[in-house]
Amino acid sequence: VQLVESGGGLAQPGGSLRLSCAASGFTFSSYAMGWFRQAPGKEREFVAGITASGAGTVHADSVKGRFTISRDNAKNTLYLQMNSLKPEDTALHYCAKGYSRTIYTARDKYDAWGQGTQVTVSS
Repeated sequence: VQLVESGGGLAQPGGSLRLSCAASGFTFSSYAMGWFRQAPGKEREFVAGITASGAGTVHADSVKGRFTISRDNAKNTLYLQMNSLKPEDTALHYCAKGYSRTIYTARDKYDAWGQGTQVTVSS
């Protein structure tokens, strides 16, 4: 299993970024996927999850209405569209593969992780 994130960088408050996660080594369309983030000195936290088919999504309250998770099963790629960015969104953002087709918010329900992509929101 390999998960490779991209798209992070520096954005101004109110700006946008789009993260991508290229997946390989497993049947991407059979598993739920998620995005997590970890800021310095804080626990890794759930950001958003999506079912295997892409029909169902869950977003953390802190990003609801600003971030949107999506996937393209034909391209084996997961996305996170991040709008209206805030300084508190600054963190290392990780893509993760779920154990099953169902979305979970707990970290221990994900069995493979990417290396992370840094998002920094600052003026």
